[in-house]
Amino acid sequence: MIATQPTKKELSLGFLGVGWIGRNRMEAILNNTGAKAAAITEPDSENCDAAKKSAKNAILKTSSEALFAEKDLDGIVIATPSAMHAQQSMEALKAGKAVFCQKPLGRTAEEVEQVVAASREANKLLSVDLSYRYTKAFKAVYDTIQKGEIGDIFAVDLTFHNAYGPDKEWFYDIKRSGGGCVMDLGIHLIDLALWSLDFPEIKDVQSRLYHKGQKLTSFEEHVEDFASVAMTSEKDQAINLECSWHVSAGKDAIIEATFYGTKGGASFKNINGSFYDFKAEKYHGTQTETLVTPPDEWSGRAGVVWVENLLENDTFDEKTATQFIKTAQVIDRIYGR
Repeated sequence: MIATQPTKKELSLGFLGVGWIGRNRMEAILNNTGAKAAAITEPDSENCDAAKKSAKNAILKTSSEALFAEKDLDGIVIATPSAMHAQQSMEALKAGKAVFCQKPLGRTAEEVEQVVAASREANKLLSVDLSYRYTKAFKAVYDTIQKGEIGDIFAVDLTFHNAYGPDKEWFYDIKRSGGGCVMDLGIHLIDLALWSLDFPEIKDVQSRLYHKGQKLTSFEEHVEDFASVAMTSEKDQAINLECSWHVSAGKDAIIEATFYGTKGGASFKNINGSFYDFKAEKYHGTQTETLVTPPDEWSGRAGVVWVENLLENDTFDEKTATQFIKTAQVIDRIYGR
């Protein structure tokens, strides 16, 4: 009798929203895993046609409810406007599907907590596209910190300036977006900082939020396009965030996360204003050591990792789910919620 190698199950996925980001995530998953795109839901016919070029055998479902009702789907990839994320994630989880959702998972911590509760109840894996975690450059910084190479971290500087800002009007409506540049951009860097510091409790948050240079006191009419936030952890670590849309930065974007420790420093930063090219550096006194430089095809990697995790174990992950809640709670405090 000939022994045969066990074959891994082919995952069957549904894709809810295949605009630019949704299509990018779908193509990354199809190109780098054995998963197949079995079904797609997308209201825009042009987006549908573009997605079908990569997912020729996918069936089109006219509603999210019809998509979630597909019995053979193992997971759902959600790339819809932010206001829909929490409800759609909960419905997919209740239908017994694992979920990979674009950030933010919810517009408030309460929404995130509700999604996590649905994930726990369904015992299905929930992941969020916190994409910068999966860049080679940030992984090098994270590993440097975890190995203790720069000592105990006492300060973190986070910067994300986007000279353009979103091109869809719903981003500028807090009821639909949950917030402005902090919710859109800052969430990534807050996650990177908290993750690297093992998610300490944040004991103090002071935020200054602006719209077109005027300090915001209400979000009824406007969301912030510039934010300066000072946070202090339970270990008295200073975490400072500055982020913006449409700022005159002299380049397309400035994206940096720099960690200062008792033995040195480490930094993740974009190169020449790029949204895609990143390097990692380690500092000792006046000396700079380059850890990672481009190229790195990281866009969509978070979805690939989700698929790999699904194949290993598709059940609820308490640790990462708790992290999603903690980050959302910090953002709520930045907005004074």
